[in-house]
Amino acid sequence: MLGSLVKAFRNPLSLLGIVLLCVTLLIANQHSYFIYLTVAQLVFVPTVVQLIVKLKGWEQDLLALGMVAVTVLSFEPSTYVFAIFCAVCYFLATCIIAKKGLERFLNRGFTNLAEIMIDAGFLYIAIGGAWYFAYIAQIDTGFSPLITWLTAIHFHYSGFILCVSLGLFGRLYTRKLYPPIALIILSGPLLVALGITFSTVIEIVSVTLYVLAIFILFIMTFQVRMPLIQAISIRLTIGALCFTIIWSFLYAYGNFSGQVIVDIPNMLDFHGKINCFVLGTFTVIGWAINVPPSKQQAFTFPVSQIRGKLQALGEAHPSLVDQLSDFVNTKNLPASISHFYERTTDYRLFASVKWQLWFKPFAFIYQWISRRIQQLNLPFNSDVEEMTGTIHLVDENIDKREKPRVWKRTIRDKTVFVAIYSKYTSDGKTYMNIALPLPFSTMMGILTLKEQNGALHLASKGAADAGVYLSIGRYTLKLPLQEHFIIQQKGDTLIATHDMTIFGLHFLHIDYTIKSKLNFDGEK
Repeated sequence: MLGSLVKAFRNPLSLLGIVLLCVTLLIANQHSYFIYLTVAQLVFVPTVVQLIVKLKGWEQDLLALGMVAVTVLSFEPSTYVFAIFCAVCYFLATCIIAKKGLERFLNRGFTNLAEIMIDAGFLYIAIGGAWYFAYIAQIDTGFSPLITWLTAIHFHYSGFILCVSLGLFGRLYTRKLYPPIALIILSGPLLVALGITFSTVIEIVSVTLYVLAIFILFIMTFQVRMPLIQAISIRLTIGALCFTIIWSFLYAYGNFSGQVIVDIPNMLDFHGKINCFVLGTFTVIGWAINVPPSKQQAFTFPVSQIRGKLQALGEAHPSLVDQLSDFVNTKNLPASISHFYERTTDYRLFASVKWQLWFKPFAFIYQWISRRIQQLNLPFNSDVEEMTGTIHLVDENIDKREKPRVWKRTIRDKTVFVAIYSKYTSDGKTYMNIALPLPFSTMMGILTLKEQNGALHLASKGAADAGVYLSIGRYTLKLPLQEHFIIQQKGDTLIATHDMTIFGLHFLHIDYTIKSKLNFDGEK
């Protein structure tokens, strides 16, 4: 335990930060509130970053340059140009940290909220770096120089340190209370900043929610087993924050009511000092003792390598799948459902698309893009339209998945969907693996199939790999989309529905009527 703590501070960047901080404290003549930010810049931030990610050599060099630049700025350089150069160096260092957070996110996407909290903390530090640059460059932000400086502090502590700490805590705490608390604290730094900028109502509401979330988080820390010293450190930091956050609430209430209860000097002397020396110090110590491992697993499903418009088509093919029984037990399904998937070209499809009212402005704007890329090009109206289609084999050497075949659907000779179907098996379960090529990328739908009351359900939710993903370059990230198909028999006709949500909000419903060509008006 002690060895882990020593190791965390023994790396070159942390040692450099401690040395530079000592130089600053001993020689530079800084006001105390400047020290609050300097400590974070030189010690807290670089130490925490290295607990989470490995830095390449050039990334370490740039962070070191930024730390040296902060130290130089504490001596108040005589020339404005040199001060700007130093501020740029530190801002670039924070951008490197933000880049690591973005890379982490792009390798995972909208899944695992604990890891998203860490990514957000890494991104917030670049906002803090931008406000620090604005202060040094004497940019008119619409606020006094002191408020600009305090905003930089805000994003270093409430943005970076607290979000990363809550993310690490989320690796240990898996109860249902975590998501709402994490989301409130995640959005807190931005909402508070927006409130200060635009509306005292936004400020008081966001600070109130933030205060409640911090108090609940303190209770949550007692529901997780941790090594003794780590438990004391983490509970001490959140407990201290419960105390100091009251000053933020009183300050926000004063702005809202027009009656000053806590002013900026009070905030600096109490809120700022305790956050610096308790929140910062004991957060670093607590997590340096034992960094909980991430539960996030790398995505292992095969990804289509086709990007942009599909050019080379193989021979025509009659089906989306060879055997539906590869995916689901078809014993209790009507034979017509299996036949549709195994002889798809023997059927005619009629569709009615219904966009939710709240989403229609976005759908209307997206149509301008979809018509050009000829993908996901759904009608804006809800009229019943026939979807005609063809199925062709796709070269496995190009797609890199098993037996891919493309189903191109059109409405009135305009391409609506170009979907490349494949399958794969993981842990004894076979998934439908559908790729929709997009410019420079591919959207992937990993669907599970199940029979329920004689209907076939295909869903992007409910199993380990199920989901909707975007593959771009070397990154594959999960999107906040869910889709659910239901297909069932009604008389001599198949009916199907397709529903989609984004962040849990329903935005699209499609009704399908599927008729066999052999029985359609008695014609073959």
